[in-house]
Amino acid sequence: MKPGFVDAVFGAQECFAALMNAMARPGRIQRCAVLDDLPAGLEPAAAAALLALADAETPVWTDAEGEALEWLAFHTGAAFVATPDEAQFLLATRGMPALATLNPGRDETPQDSATLILQVPGLQADAGWRLTGPGIAQEHWLSVSGLPADFLAQWAANGAQFPCGVDLVLAAGPCLAALPRTTRITEQG
Repeated sequence: MKPGFVDAVFGAQECFAALMNAMARPGRIQRCAVLDDLPAGLEPAAAAALLALADAETPVWTDAEGEALEWLAFHTGAAFVATPDEAQFLLATRGMPALATLNPGRDETPQDSATLILQVPGLQADAGWRLTGPGIAQEHWLSVSGLPADFLAQWAANGAQFPCGVDLVLAAGPCLAALPRTTRITEQG
């Protein structure tokens, strides 16, 4: 089995801190603890994020297969579920599942909603979408490649469920950026 974090405690803490900074500052690109020698199909920030968030009591869904799935199961100890709607954390490696199919939580317990970790080909600051909302002083700009054509419509529908809704972590290589459900996106151009 390929190794996880070089130092399990400090690696998980470093990545968790990057995730919290990303959630507190939507659209700001953060670097996550580097994982070397990952199985094919896993990106470093995405795999590290799941390792930092999941544990034996966490229902997790992923579309990863083979060695990548075995690696994730071994290093997280999480209970993997068969369908995306059952999961608290999801790792999508081959495209985004429809946000409407994920658990948005309930009005009484919106904190029980799903967090989707989505591998994307690229993240770029200061370009693309205009982001506003909590955690953003005025506005912030983020460009994301590899999302479905209807992503903005899906995101608007997700935000309309507030206080419920899905949170999104975008991961490209060793970097990640978060879009909490409260983030509003305006397409420019």
